[in-house]
Amino acid sequence: MEIEIYGDYIKVSQFLKKVGIIDTGGKTKFFIKTHKILINNKEIEGRNSKIKVGDIVWIDDNVYKIVSLKNKVNE
Repeated sequence: MEIEIYGDYIKVSQFLKKVGIIDTGGKTKFFIKTHKILINNKEIEGRNSKIKVGDIVWIDDNVYKIVSLKNKVNE
């Protein structure tokens, strides 16, 4: 699934809210402890880890590709 972001990056906590996995940032810490989250096949360092345009994010068995909304607006 492609996820569009505006800007160069999004934090893990913001990403989880954007895709509808959690509804508040406060739930991020617990979610990270109880689920497998990888960015480009590397474990995240915490809820403030940055996800950049072009990154591939795995959350459990779901895969997300990060694309730039800015580029789509300019097309």
